[in-house]
Amino acid sequence: MKRQSSINWRLPTLRVRCRFARNDVLLLILLFAFLLNACSMNIFNGATPTPVIQLDNELQNDAVTPTLAPFRFYLPTPGAAPVSGWRPPLYPIPWAISPYDHFYFARPIAADQVNWPLADYRYGGIWTPGFVHTGVDIDAPYGTPILAAGPGTIVWANWGLLTGDPGNRNDDYGQAVVIRMDFGYEDQQLYTVYAHMSKIIAVVGQHVQTGDVIGQVGATGHVTGPHVHFEVRLGYNSFYDTYNPELWMAPPQGWGVLVGNISDNTGMTLQQLEVYVTNTTTNNTLMVKTYGPGSVINHDPYYDENMVLSDLPAGLYKVHFDYEGKQQQDWMRIYPGQVTYFTYHGSGFNLAPPPPPTKDFLPITPPPVPTP
Repeated sequence: MKRQSSINWRLPTLRVRCRFARNDVLLLILLFAFLLNACSMNIFNGATPTPVIQLDNELQNDAVTPTLAPFRFYLPTPGAAPVSGWRPPLYPIPWAISPYDHFYFARPIAADQVNWPLADYRYGGIWTPGFVHTGVDIDAPYGTPILAAGPGTIVWANWGLLTGDPGNRNDDYGQAVVIRMDFGYEDQQLYTVYAHMSKIIAVVGQHVQTGDVIGQVGATGHVTGPHVHFEVRLGYNSFYDTYNPELWMAPPQGWGVLVGNISDNTGMTLQQLEVYVTNTTTNNTLMVKTYGPGSVINHDPYYDENMVLSDLPAGLYKVHFDYEGKQQQDWMRIYPGQVTYFTYHGSGFNLAPPPPPTKDFLPITPPPVPTP
């Protein structure tokens, strides 16, 4: 009898026993060697075997090259929306498209807070009977940081600014800080005043930069609630040398300033006249009162204004007011970052700009800020 060889395959559920003759086994070995040789020839010739499932390049690369750990994003809990988040940031200072403008100062309150003048407490308004307002009041919660509007040196940080009596707690300004700016205008020194503080942080002799915290909002002095009183003084650090701060604070980007000179037909300045300014797109109406000449009121040398309304989005506006029982009105366009100027002398509006300055008034660009 021929010798027989047995080969067993073991499967999970099936056992198969087959018997082959020795010659059959040799034939299988030769066939397997032939196939192996054919595969090796294909590899050396540059051919690659085709995978059963074709993967795109990205998946193949991921399968071969290890990747970095996945990025982890940590999102902070959002805070309260800014009160004035709908307002754009201010123009960079100093800002002046016209050679006669001087938007040199930032706001004393941060951009994410209310930082525009209160309508009833603008420059030239009647503070109390017989007492004219020499600055603008900016409403802010008690304790809000007060910021330097520009670079300069602290020359006052105490009570008693109005009376000149340090430590006088009955002074109308309350606790106040005065900064002598590092630059001037028309060869005259500039000062900025911050009053009614709850706490003074700056000290006399300290040099500050724009945005440095110099104190906190309070209600000291003659006030009805917490706010910061902001003044611009030109020439001397005096109550009698103030100018309208709305002509000195940079407007929000894309917004402009309306400036007017309103008088009767004899040229007499109209005072405390209510002027209404209506945005023709939104129908939003703002009111501003005119102011007149006086011992503590000064007008811009170029505009000779008695009315200023800042922070107006660029666009078309209707300006109207009642005079001698009739409504007077005209339409004016506010341009981004610029002053729109008009005059009214009892018989109609004139939108022509003021005449060029004479040799007695030559505005200059503020000098570079010195390094402290």
